[in-house]
Amino acid sequence: MTAEVDDLITQYGIDRKRIPNHVAIIMDGNGRWANKRLMPRNFGHKQGQKQLKKTLINCVKIGVKVLTVYAFSTENWRRPEEEVRFLLKYLKKSIIEEIDELIEEGVCLKFLGDLKEFDQKLLDMIETAEERTKSNTTIQLNVMLNYGGRREIIDAVKGYLKAGNSIETLSEDDLSAQMYTALVPDPDVLIRTGGDVRISNFMLWQCAYSELFFIDTFWPDFEIDDLLNVVQQFQSRDRRFGGLS
Repeated sequence: MTAEVDDLITQYGIDRKRIPNHVAIIMDGNGRWANKRLMPRNFGHKQGQKQLKKTLINCVKIGVKVLTVYAFSTENWRRPEEEVRFLLKYLKKSIIEEIDELIEEGVCLKFLGDLKEFDQKLLDMIETAEERTKSNTTIQLNVMLNYGGRREIIDAVKGYLKAGNSIETLSEDDLSAQMYTALVPDPDVLIRTGGDVRISNFMLWQCAYSELFFIDTFWPDFEIDDLLNVVQQFQSRDRRFGGLS
């Protein structure tokens, strides 16, 4: 942990023993950030990728163990074809350019979602990146691609039944075990940047008891102070999970 981050944690009065274990982020506002600067939307996506890298490093510094980000939804195919092509091309470029540093930082990289709709080149890159980082334990970065919460639940039910199980005995634990995120705990915190107050089909099952934070800051402007402000508020909340304190 750098002295600067250590000082900020002290400044915010954050208890290092109660850092959220799993943080999920809807990274919204790239296009609007670019429009405000009279730049094309793709410029905003490039800045958003840089901000993800910075946020990942900041999460490592404060002790977050799992970071899950909404990178490309099942609904994003509806965007202009040029923008979709750019997003997927830039994803490939980012994997190539960032993989060595991710390994150096101890990042375990996972790509989760309905991946079969992507081209074979991207699927091969995803498989290689996951294989090269699978032994890392500093933090797990889940990149949600072609992801939709409703589709995930449907896929989980199908997986449960395909295994020969009876629908009559289906439990919450059974369904959780079939989710894309089965091997990590549910998010403690869900952050959405960009000012909209909705979760947009993101981790509908897993975020049943997550603490939700909707902030006006566009994603490319999301800095360490924004993250620590969320952590500070998280630690002040009374998490009862349907019971009593």
